[in-house]
Amino acid sequence: MVAVQPPHVRAWEADVVLRDGGAAHLRPITPEDAERLQAFHLAQSPESVYLRFFAPMPRLSERDLRRFTTVDHVDRVALVVLVGDQIIGVGRYDRIDAETAEVAFNISDAHQGRGVGSVLLEHLAAAARENGISRFVAEVLPENRRMVQVFVDAGYEVSRHYDDGVISMAFAIDPTDRSLEVMAAREHRAEAQSLRALLHPASVVVVGASRRPGSVGGRLLADLLDSGFTGDLHVVHPQARAEELRGVQPVRSLAQVPAPVDLAVVAVPAPAVVDVVRQCAPLGVRGVVVVSNGFAETGPEGLQRQRELVRVARANGMRVVGPNSFGLVNTDPEVRLNASLYPTVPGAGGLALFSQSGALGVAVLDAARRRHLGVSSFLSAGNRADVSGNDCMQYWQEDDATVAVGMYLESVGNPRKFSRVARQLSRRKPVVAVKSGVSSFTVPPGHAVRETRAPREALEAMLRQAGVVRVDNMHQLFDVAQLLVHQPLPHGERIGIVGNSDALAALAAEAALSWGLQVAEPVTVHPEAGAAEVRAALERVFGDPAVDAVVACFIPALAAVDVEVARALRDVAASSDAPCVACLVGMRGVLGELDAAQPLGSVQPLGADAPAGALADALADASAGGRVPRAVPAYPMPEDAVRALAATVRYAAWRRRDPGHRVEPAGLDRRGARALVEELLAGRTQEDAPLELAAEDAAALLACYGVRVWPAERVSSVPEALRAAERVGWPVVLKATQRSLRRPGMGGVRADIADEAELRADVATMLAEAPPDGRGRRELLLQHMAPAGVACLVRTLEDPLFGPIVSFGLAGDTSELLGDLTHRIPPLTDVDVADLVRGLRAAPRLLGGQGSPPVDVAALEDLLARASVLADDLPEVAWSELSPVQVSRAGLAVLGATVVLAVPAGRSDAGRRALPS
Repeated sequence: MVAVQPPHVRAWEADVVLRDGGAAHLRPITPEDAERLQAFHLAQSPESVYLRFFAPMPRLSERDLRRFTTVDHVDRVALVVLVGDQIIGVGRYDRIDAETAEVAFNISDAHQGRGVGSVLLEHLAAAARENGISRFVAEVLPENRRMVQVFVDAGYEVSRHYDDGVISMAFAIDPTDRSLEVMAAREHRAEAQSLRALLHPASVVVVGASRRPGSVGGRLLADLLDSGFTGDLHVVHPQARAEELRGVQPVRSLAQVPAPVDLAVVAVPAPAVVDVVRQCAPLGVRGVVVVSNGFAETGPEGLQRQRELVRVARANGMRVVGPNSFGLVNTDPEVRLNASLYPTVPGAGGLALFSQSGALGVAVLDAARRRHLGVSSFLSAGNRADVSGNDCMQYWQEDDATVAVGMYLESVGNPRKFSRVARQLSRRKPVVAVKSGVSSFTVPPGHAVRETRAPREALEAMLRQAGVVRVDNMHQLFDVAQLLVHQPLPHGERIGIVGNSDALAALAAEAALSWGLQVAEPVTVHPEAGAAEVRAALERVFGDPAVDAVVACFIPALAAVDVEVARALRDVAASSDAPCVACLVGMRGVLGELDAAQPLGSVQPLGADAPAGALADALADASAGGRVPRAVPAYPMPEDAVRALAATVRYAAWRRRDPGHRVEPAGLDRRGARALVEELLAGRTQEDAPLELAAEDAAALLACYGVRVWPAERVSSVPEALRAAERVGWPVVLKATQRSLRRPGMGGVRADIADEAELRADVATMLAEAPPDGRGRRELLLQHMAPAGVACLVRTLEDPLFGPIVSFGLAGDTSELLGDLTHRIPPLTDVDVADLVRGLRAAPRLLGGQGSPPVDVAALEDLLARASVLADDLPEVAWSELSPVQVSRAGLAVLGATVVLAVPAGRSDAGRRALPS
C-alpha cells in the first residue's frame, strides 16, 4: 500500500534533466522504496558506502531501511532520483533546531558526474525553506571531494571547519544572486545537451516504417535516407519481411536492434506508442520523436495517453518531441538529419526554426526553401508535451551553426522561463517570434497551458522585455530573419535610400518615417542608369557617415535582374558595415545574384537544393570566424523591406543597451513579510476565496518592503473629523469611501482643507451626499494633504500562467479608460524599471514635457522596484494596488493601498530545476 502524502509534498515530485541531458524522476521517498533502497546500497562500492556512513556497511538492516524510508516530510525529508525503477541518488535532511538541518547525499557509482547531487541539493533546499529551515550543515570526510564540491559549486556562502578528521560545512540556503545564477547555468547546460542528443544522433531507429505507399513511417524513412543521414539507421516494423526497405534491413521488434540508439522516430498508432517507448529504454535511447496523433488533441482519453507517454519516457531517461509532431531537421553536413515529413528541406544556413504546429511546419520549411534561406535546424513540437521552445532556445544559444532564431508559437506554457531564457539568447542571437491567438490567449487542442488573468499586453511586454522581435505573421518572420541572418546589425536609426525610381524612394521614405526612423535625402538615378552610375550612387549613400542602414530600390528596365547592377549592389554593400535591404519588385528572399559568397556567373539561387553550396560554406566560415555572411535580402515592395529594417533597428538598440542590474532596494524585511503572510493565511487553502487585507495589515506588509502608506482615518461626523485632522496634521483632504466617487467631476474629493471652519462645512456637505454603506453608515476618509504632483498607480498581479506582473500608469482616465499602462515581469533590472515609467504614452507628464515641471522619477522608480521585489518574493500576494501615488517634485506619497492574499497554486518557473509537469 502506497503511503498518502500531503499535497505540498506531492508538489515536490518532479522530472529533471541531468548534466548529460538525460531525464530522471525525483520524488519524496516512501516506505515502499525499501527494496529499491537496499538494491541501490548493495550496488555501491565499499568506498562509496564508507564515504556516506563513515563506516563499513555491507547491507542496510531492516531497522535502517525503516528509518531511512519513513520520514515526516517536515523535520525529516528524503528525496530519491530514479531512472526507470532504479534509485540513482538519495538526498535527505534531518532538522537539528528550528532553523538548521543536517543534509547528506548518496549518489550511485554508475551515475557519478551526472549532476545528481546538485539537483538533489536544489530540491532539498526548496523543501527545507517551505518547512521554515534556513540553514544546512553537513559533515564530510576530506577524501569525499565530490560532495564537498557539490556544496561549494552551488553558489552558497559555505563556511568550513576541520575537526577530528571530518570537514564540517554550513551555509544559508536562502537563494542568492550567485546561487540563482548557478542554477540557471546548470539548467541551461543540461537542457542544451538534451536537445543536442536529439539533433546530433549517431544512430536512429524508425518504428513503424512500411512499404505501403503514402504511409507516415515510409515517408520518414525516405526522408532520412534522401537527406544522407551520416549515422546508423535501423527500421522496425511488426510485419517486416526478409527483403530490405530502400536498402535497410527491417526487423520485427526493438529487441532485435543493436544498442546503443540515440533517437527513436515513432510512427505507430497512438495506443501502441507508450509500449514502444518502454521497449526503447534497454537501447539507451535519449530522445523520441512521436509523429503519431491521437493524444491530448482528441480529448480526455488522449490526454491521459499523452501524460503516460511523457511519464514513461522521462522515467527512462528520454525526452519527447511531440506527440503530433512534424519532426526535426539538422542540416549540419556532419549529421544530415531529416527526421521530418517534409522531403525537400532548405539547405544548410544560419536560421534555426521552431514550430509548435505540425501542419504549419510544412509551411515554415517551405517558406524558407522558397526564399533560398538556409536553415541550421528545425523542430516541430506538436502538442509540446515535453520538449518546448525553451529547450530549443537553450540549445541554439550554444549552437555555432545558428545565427538567428525564428519561432512560431501557438501557446507559451511557461512565460516566466521563456522570458528568462529568451533574454539570454537575445543578447547573443536575435529571436523573431510569431505568436498566434494573442487577442484571446487561445490555446490549441493538446497544449497544456494554465489559465491566465493577465492583460493581453502582458505577453507583448514580456517579449519586448526579453529582446524578442515580435512580428504579426510568417511572411514578416522571414522578412526579418533573412535580414538578421545575412546582414550586420545597424548602429543607429538613420536610413539612407538609393534607387532608380522616385516613386519607390518616396514609398520607402514614408514607410521609414512611419516606423520612427530618421531618413536622409533619397539619392536616385535615371531608371535606365548603367552599373557605373548605380555603383557611384550606392557608394555615395553607403559612404555617408550619417547613414546607419541603406534601402536600395531598383526597378529593372527589363524583366530580368540586371546582373551588373546586382553586382554593384552586392559589392558595395559587402564593403560596408551598414546593413542593406533591397527592393527588387517581384523578388523576395536571399538570391544568388545578391550573395557575396557566390560568383555571378548565373542567377541561380543558393540554399534550396545545395546543402553544400557556396552560401552554406559562407555561413560555416562566418560562424567559425565570428563574421557575418554578406548576402543582400530582397523584398518585393519598399514597405516590406523597411518594416524588416525597422524591426532590426529596434532589436539592435535593445542589444546595445546596458541590460542593467537586478533591483535590490535597501531596507527589506523578507523574513518579516513571510511570517506575516503565513500568519494571515494560516488554515486557508486554494479553495478559499482571496483575502483582502485590512488597511493596517496591508500597510504592515508593505512596510516590510520599505513602502510607507500614509494613514487615512474614517470619520462619520464633524467632531471625529476635527480630532482626526489634529492627529494627521493640517492641511487635510476628504475623500468618499467609494472609489467611483473620487473621479474628477464626481464631487467625492475636497482637497487642501486648511482650517476648522472649512473642514466643518466640507464634512457636513459630503456626509449628506455620501451613500450609506451596508450597515447604513455614512463615512468619509480623512488624510493629510500631500504635496502637489502627478497621481500614479502601481499594480501587481500573481497570474497562474505568467507568475508576477507589475503594471504602472497614471491614476484616472489615462489608465482606466485609455489603457495607458506598462507591464513587466519580475525579477526586474533597473533598466526594466526605467522602461515601466518611460514606456507610458503619458510619460511626458512625469518627465517635464510640454512645460510641466518634472517630478521625482527616482523616488517613483524606487517604489516600482520595491513593488516588483515584493511580487517576486511573495506568490501569495494575488493582487495589490498602490493608488493614488502622489509623485511630487521631491518625493512621493502612497495615499492608498489594497492587498489581496490567496494560497498560490505554485509558479510554473519555481526556484528549482524541473521539467513541466
